[in-house]
Amino acid sequence: MNLSFMNRVINNKQSAVGKLEIVSSGFVRFILLICLLSNTLSIEATNYLIYSASELTSITSSLQAGDTVKLSKGNWYNQELLFTAFGTADENIVLTVEVKGETILTGTSQIRIYGEHLTIDGLRFENGSRQNDAVVEFRKSSSELSHHCRLTNTSIINYNPADKNTDYKWVSVYGTNNRVDHCHFEGKNHSGTTLVVWITDEPNYTHIDHNYFGTRPDLGYNGGETIRIGTSTNSMKESRAIVEYNLFEECDGEIEIISNKSCFNIYRYNTFRNNNGCLTLRHGNDCEVYGNYFTGGDKASGGVRIIGERHKVYNNYFENLKGDDYRSAICIMNGVPDSPLNRYFQVKEAVVAFNTIVNCKMPLIIGAGKDSEKSLAPIDCIFANNVIDKTTGSVNITIEDEPVNMVWESNVINGNANDEQITTGINYENPSLEYEGYMWRPSANSMLRNAGTGTYDYIETDIEQDIRSESKTVGCDNGSVNGNWHPLSISDVGPYSVTNEEKTGLTYVLVDDMVNVRRINGICYFSKQGQYHNVTYNIYNVSGQILDQGVLRGEKVFKPNSNGLYLALFSADNKYLQRFKIISANNLM
Repeated sequence: MNLSFMNRVINNKQSAVGKLEIVSSGFVRFILLICLLSNTLSIEATNYLIYSASELTSITSSLQAGDTVKLSKGNWYNQELLFTAFGTADENIVLTVEVKGETILTGTSQIRIYGEHLTIDGLRFENGSRQNDAVVEFRKSSSELSHHCRLTNTSIINYNPADKNTDYKWVSVYGTNNRVDHCHFEGKNHSGTTLVVWITDEPNYTHIDHNYFGTRPDLGYNGGETIRIGTSTNSMKESRAIVEYNLFEECDGEIEIISNKSCFNIYRYNTFRNNNGCLTLRHGNDCEVYGNYFTGGDKASGGVRIIGERHKVYNNYFENLKGDDYRSAICIMNGVPDSPLNRYFQVKEAVVAFNTIVNCKMPLIIGAGKDSEKSLAPIDCIFANNVIDKTTGSVNITIEDEPVNMVWESNVINGNANDEQITTGINYENPSLEYEGYMWRPSANSMLRNAGTGTYDYIETDIEQDIRSESKTVGCDNGSVNGNWHPLSISDVGPYSVTNEEKTGLTYVLVDDMVNVRRINGICYFSKQGQYHNVTYNIYNVSGQILDQGVLRGEKVFKPNSNGLYLALFSADNKYLQRFKIISANNLM
């Protein structure tokens, strides 16, 4: 045993127990030395600052639980990173950046993640491209997958090849118990899913939450999904992924914004705003879709399309959706007899309950796609306790193929019964909705209140997560406004979200309403003739004294000394974008 060498190791680790003087080689002191060395190595974390992918490779064998690796600031061009290590649940090994926002990965740069309990935090991939493999891949090889790993606060923006037919994913998740959260994905214009979860024989328990999925233009053919969980081949296997609290805006790659191709997944509390597509339960069984907020704009936006068995769609809100047929607010498909894995399985035992559908072109279609191949109508399904109001199309319910043993129960539709095909289980009356706090809700005298029927033990709350009474109100909402809930905005998700940074007692100056201002990786830019300019801000008190100034990020966090009115001036490229926006500071902590 080389005691002087071991002493140097302890000193190099900057031991928390202080410098150990070895004064004897006796057995007792030898045991003490081993114990101290063991404790030192387990509790001491090391910080590494690296400047290339090769440096990351060189330190891989040295990484221990609790260590942090930082990428130096600047542009990282054509750097293919392999982050492989094994942390613990209590002490992840972290790969991050020297200065947030100042490390840019571009060219053909990518990162592969292999190991356990690893966290990747704060990377920015911009204006690069790949020819194959994902930009972020949770594996080293086909047999070396990631487990309990996390990708957070990371952005991939405009990472596109010259040829849009080049197929690669931006994020490929392999392994189990991995998480993708508070990330920003925007500008993908080429073939391949933005984020895909791959399925094996065992459930993966992937968690996808608090991400911003921004503009993705129409690809023109299949393969433009924003999220896909599974494949046709593995679609009958359990996945048990959770997709929650994500914001999808202008995700127009194809009709399937989310393509479910596996079993037992949950899609909840997401916001879909002005997308030319819908959430599609394309393959697989036993999935749940609840608590989501779907709103349209100038596109053929849809809601939820159902294929397969025992799916539950409840507590969702649909408003201003202009899509029809496959892009209806609720679309229940016809199936193919003895369907192969890549076609359409018959819809069986689906439950569509306690949803609110307002001002939509086609609220509900049953038997969609009926033809000589898709000849199996839905069977043993339930449509109960839903409310439909202010339909912009010709009818509220479209029946393309008569469902078998369909249960209609306690639905309320504002329409003329003489115009509809369904006469039982529906009250054709005005539900007396009123608009309050982001959505149409039952008014105080609405017939919807406490009018729900049937036993739905799994529906314990409404869309705002308020507890439902035993006699549940029809539709997605109890009728009262929950101040802790709202449809998601960009300040709730992504790398610079309010919730992620846990900011409290502050005033936020948001810039969503500014013309030609785009958020890229949380920083605001003014777009002019294809060029991007930083947006600067100045904040004044009412006496004209300047209090704060700088470059604007996703939201400017400003904490005045007192309550009152303040003024903000925004500019870029020597032009004023918005003069004297009034900021009200109330109830400061």
